[in-house]
Amino acid sequence: MHYDGWGFWGMHVFWWLFWIAVIVVLFSLDTPVSRRRRHETPLELLQRRYAAGEIPTEEYEERKAKLERDAKPVE
Repeated sequence: MHYDGWGFWGMHVFWWLFWIAVIVVLFSLDTPVSRRRRHETPLELLQRRYAAGEIPTEEYEERKAKLERDAKPVE
């Protein structure tokens, strides 16, 4: 078989572009989640954990009261 050069290099370039595109897509899917959680306030985190059933009602109410008390400015 005789290759004129373009067939081999065409496929080679295609595969490089394919893998670069796969990597870009994977990183773009990961980024929004990490940005959202980075700006989550302690109260929002507590509410999310309570909604997910990770903490009982008593613990939620106790921690919420403490967060609200600590958030008030001291005069």
